[in-house]
Amino acid sequence: MTDMFLALTRGHWPSVIGAWLHLTVSFMVWLLMGALSLTLAQDFHLSQTDTALVVALPLLSGALLRVVAGWSSDWYGAKPTGVLILMGELAVVLWGWLGIHSYVELLLVAALLGIGGASFAVTLPLAGRTYPAAHQGWVLGIVASGNVGTVLILFAAPRIAATGGGWHDVFGWMILPLVFALAVFVFLVRDDRQSRRAERDTHWWHTVAVMTRHPKAYWLCGLYAVTFGGFVGFCSILPLFFYEQYHVDGIAAGSIVALCGLVGSLIRPLGGYAADRIGGLRTLILALPLIVGIVAVLGEFTDVHVAVVLTVVAVGAMGVGNGVILQLASEWFPKQIGLASGVVGAAGGIGGFLLPLWLGTLKEVTGSYRAGLWLFALAAGIAWGAVLLAERRARLTGC
Repeated sequence: MTDMFLALTRGHWPSVIGAWLHLTVSFMVWLLMGALSLTLAQDFHLSQTDTALVVALPLLSGALLRVVAGWSSDWYGAKPTGVLILMGELAVVLWGWLGIHSYVELLLVAALLGIGGASFAVTLPLAGRTYPAAHQGWVLGIVASGNVGTVLILFAAPRIAATGGGWHDVFGWMILPLVFALAVFVFLVRDDRQSRRAERDTHWWHTVAVMTRHPKAYWLCGLYAVTFGGFVGFCSILPLFFYEQYHVDGIAAGSIVALCGLVGSLIRPLGGYAADRIGGLRTLILALPLIVGIVAVLGEFTDVHVAVVLTVVAVGAMGVGNGVILQLASEWFPKQIGLASGVVGAAGGIGGFLLPLWLGTLKEVTGSYRAGLWLFALAAGIAWGAVLLAERRARLTGC
């Protein structure tokens, strides 16, 4: 434990604090529609498909914006990009607090909340660049645990909405942590524009070309679409799932999903640690079948307690996978970590967009969540097969 704290002194630890807070608050913004899905569905009289679209839109726009943010982080600097993201989030929650009066406006705000998802492509490179390679795994794990913001918003949003002001009040309350995060980020985080300028002008386009030609980049994207896409997609749609499948009230459903998010967040650094000890491929070989098996049978259980335990284990396995892939991305693409975080993170966001969308749509068509869950289990099974083939190839070639 002492060694872990000493490792933080090897770089600029205030930047780690600012990056972690940025990601935590941004995840709260990004998952806001998922946390409020039950209240929004009731107030706007939405169908399952309409609700799924509202929940999924921030995940899609966040995926696209991660690529832009990753490029901006490498080209202009992580700190100015991060400040711009927080200011954009403030503008959107102000609109949500004061101005949503129709389903069309709700869709527009949902799309703009994707700005929060772009934080991932800024905060990880920002913290990583302030530390030597020997400590980047630990530092990146700390910052990535900022997805605990998922837990905070899923737990708090239903309770704030139930106090009488409804979902509008939740948007209003989000202003406070955003202003605090912006102040901390501005004053604590080191500005990296000068240090990045020479590398940017000399190597940026070359490193982009190298990454886009690397097959491992696409392999990581596919895996992250399953693990992180599963994590964020499930956390977005699970309040609705438990409400409709098991008739759990909104506050209890939010607490259940917050527990899932907490496990998936806290176990993420352990996934990276396991990858260091036994190898990333072997860790994924252990984690992915848990996801496949549990998701495939999740819709078959009528006991809510069994469903909660299974869901927590499945989301925990997704968190392990996220930690592995994050570690692999930083190891394979150290010079393109901003772009790699953006591109791989975008794939995860797209997976997160598709999951609640097809779960909601197939629920409306078939009357059950089974078909959507089986479809995701199939995608996870394909990812597991790809990892098994890669691990076998690595054994045969000895590398």
